[in-house]
Amino acid sequence: MKFYNSVGPNPHMVRMFMAEKGFDVPKVEVDLRGGENRREAYLKINPAGQCPALELDDGTVLAEITAICEYIDEIKKDTPSLIGDTPEERAATRMWVRRIDLNILEPAANGFRFSQGLKMFQDRVHCIPEAAEGLKESARKKLAWLDGQMGSKPFVTGDKLTMADILLYTFLEFLGKVGQPLDPANKNLTAWMGRMKARPSATA
Repeated sequence: MKFYNSVGPNPHMVRMFMAEKGFDVPKVEVDLRGGENRREAYLKINPAGQCPALELDDGTVLAEITAICEYIDEIKKDTPSLIGDTPEERAATRMWVRRIDLNILEPAANGFRFSQGLKMFQDRVHCIPEAAEGLKESARKKLAWLDGQMGSKPFVTGDKLTMADILLYTFLEFLGKVGQPLDPANKNLTAWMGRMKARPSATA
């Protein structure tokens, strides 16, 4: 196997997941800033032109971060599952992953692409600059909602670290560097961020 790696929150999410699972594979660095992911050689690996991608030993390529992580979770059974041990736990993890992805990360990431990241993304994806601030505001409101849902829980789904935590943490860590810091009024999420940042896997 080999992992096509680059800068950005998507590869970071998978790297952190792999570190938590004790799963290591050779990495191939892709120059995302230089547009290497949009050139023919990489498009043959991942026609969507996105990073990361995991190439399996038989040549199969997995190229969506949650799919990659679920695959790793299934094949690396000698470490605790980060999806869940029961149908109920797995359903809860997937529910929160979807809520976080659609309601927080997608609008926040597009808010970045359409504003601070516009110069890099304007020739790569369809950008709507006039939507940027509204998208960021939508993400902020959902983060405040999530803060209320967190309460005193140590992790998003309850007592166990899951893929939902890793997804949210890596994106919030990135967004904080590009003009969308977490509002300290979200006290539960701020405390959770501190706990996540202290995990050795956070620097993977």
